[in-house]
Amino acid sequence: MSVFSTALVGDPVARILAGLADHAPAPRGPFAGLAVDTTQTTVPTRHGTVGCTVYRAPGGTAAGQPVYVNVHGGGFVIRYPQQDDPWCRYLAIHGGVTVVNVDYATAPGHRFPVPAEQVYDVVKWAADPGRDWDGSRLCVGGQSAGGNLTAAAARQSLQEGGPPIALQVLHYPVLDLVTPPRDKPLTGSSAVPRWMSEVFDGCYIRDPRMREHPLASPAWGTNADGIEGIAPALVITAEHDYLRAEGQAYAGKLAAAGALAEYRDVPGVHHGYDIRGESADATRQSYELMAGHVSRAVAAA
Repeated sequence: MSVFSTALVGDPVARILAGLADHAPAPRGPFAGLAVDTTQTTVPTRHGTVGCTVYRAPGGTAAGQPVYVNVHGGGFVIRYPQQDDPWCRYLAIHGGVTVVNVDYATAPGHRFPVPAEQVYDVVKWAADPGRDWDGSRLCVGGQSAGGNLTAAAARQSLQEGGPPIALQVLHYPVLDLVTPPRDKPLTGSSAVPRWMSEVFDGCYIRDPRMREHPLASPAWGTNADGIEGIAPALVITAEHDYLRAEGQAYAGKLAAAGALAEYRDVPGVHHGYDIRGESADATRQSYELMAGHVSRAVAAA
């Protein structure tokens, strides 16, 4: 599918795909039933109010506790923060943090840079000393498109002089919207059709030239040059994912800038392996890895 044809059909197809979230099954996996305390809140941003779900370990107090801003995936189109509910529960219990799960606006109704700027505004809100957690010890992370928006939040924090981010977690992130999905290398088969990524990318940013923006494609070309001082990153890719190469490339750029906490490639799994329940063992190992990095980062902050 060409960029031109994607632009013609992308919005209707994306709206149909986005509507599937209304009929999505409840999140599953080994951590979906973990008991936590949750509350709903709203956050003002430059692009309107954003709803968030706040997760805390049961019976605990948020006073003095670090905070983690979570950004769900869905190709910038599917608005379904509940897909990360098991991960948020796990992290609240095992990471020793308050988790803020962000329900940001999605394309095609809200295109780039709206979601990226909303997420950054939520990060700034979470860092405010007036919250009932310790916003000076803050991490941000996301999966797939959420990893892209996480990287964008870290880049904006670097450019705007804060707030300080102890760690950015990029879990099978999409980091290059310039290279067509059909041209990205793949080991084995993919769980996500390439045409679907083309539709999603085209809905998020219609103008191909705008996809070169560093907040949209941090791993493309020279976009990661000069990022010294950016928040340290944990980058995790999946072996059977055509986003793997751009995750590896960005990890290399972060390492060159002295900002790579760790890079890990998960063998034998596909994009979204944890959400789809593909491998309980791989999910458990990745969640342990991420929670451990978060705990150490906020302890050192």
